Amino acid sequence: MSAANRGVVYKGPGSVAVESIPYPELAIGNRKCDHGVILKVVTTNICGSDQHMVRGRTTAPSGLVLGHEITGLVVECGRDVEFIQPGDLVSVPFNIACGRCRNCKEGKTGICLNVNPARPGAAYGYVDMGGWVGGQTEYVMVPYADFNLLKFPDADQAMEKIKDLTLLSDIFPTGFHGCVTAGVGPGSTVYIAGAGPVGLAAAVSAQLLGAACVIVGDMIEDRLAQARSFGCETIDLTQDGDIADKLEVILGEREVDAFVDCVGFEAHACGCNHGKEAPATVLNSAMSLTRAGGQIGIPGLYVTEDPGAADDAAKQGALSMRFGLGWAKSHSFHTGQCPVMKYHRPLMQAILFGKVKIADAVNVQMITLDQAPQGYADFDGGAAKKFVIDPHGSVAA
Repeated sequence: MSAANRGVVYKGPGSVAVESIPYPELAIGNRKCDHGVILKVVTTNICGSDQHMVRGRTTAPSGLVLGHEITGLVVECGRDVEFIQPGDLVSVPFNIACGRCRNCKEGKTGICLNVNPARPGAAYGYVDMGGWVGGQTEYVMVPYADFNLLKFPDADQAMEKIKDLTLLSDIFPTGFHGCVTAGVGPGSTVYIAGAGPVGLAAAVSAQLLGAACVIVGDMIEDRLAQARSFGCETIDLTQDGDIADKLEVILGEREVDAFVDCVGFEAHACGCNHGKEAPATVLNSAMSLTRAGGQIGIPGLYVTEDPGAADDAAKQGALSMRFGLGWAKSHSFHTGQCPVMKYHRPLMQAILFGKVKIADAVNVQMITLDQAPQGYADFDGGAAKKFVIDPHGSVAA
């Protein structure tokens, strides 16, 4: 086995580079990782949460190998791996989970208690998430393989739909989780804040769950056009006017049943102030626009430290929310990482049986590993695309 490996490395605010990195070992620090596997990465996606780090809005250290959305081919298994074999094509949940702790046993794999000494929960290639090497690489090590990995039943069939299946590692389950926790079901009216890849994944998830009307709000026209391409209503948030008035034009009502925040802490004000950051604006809109007794799903990322925030409170993750309104309307709020394993198998089935075309919805664009820095730049510029890196040229055009 060649010891060569390359990956996308965070160099500092606004900068990533493709560099040679060590070939992974079946080890965690100084001890062997007999429950792990090494993958040859088939696809690995650039995520909006990666952009928070690259924009310098987290405490991510220079030198961090990025990437938590991974699909790969098993090339080596640790001694204790029983049910995964070399040659298996697998999807890797972005949450790293031991399968043994109280939270994992309750299905709360986004907050595993044993994989990050600093806090509950871990992820590949992400700040404060345990120091695990990221997967925007040629090869990567995955621990607790039997528990974490989703094996595709037929590798050839999976490669035919790999542009869809690559999204099972994060954004499709995350968007779906946002809708489930917002209470979306048959006949629901739904507002999705944000038309980035997670927002678009949430919108198609709402449709899959039977929503009657899905409305997507964003400030970039190309992203709104992408949402309209699969049947969503849209609201251009750069335009002045009360969002409730715009909902009334679409629905005949000024509130929705379910609200999904796919923006997070780098939110901006609406209308004539759309160039100004307002980190609590989506959360406040959620309480204003969701009916009494409705639910609010919050897959959008909120951080405990934001060095680039406009004020000292926001730098500590303290936001100015009108929480009394949410309390008065008996809203329920659901936050935190998506527990990917809760959803990835049924969503795989939906893809394999042709019930959803998630790659079309989020507009997947394949790029090479060497094109990753430009992919980051284009994504940050508002491109209405989901950039998927193909490190070995495995995916047919």
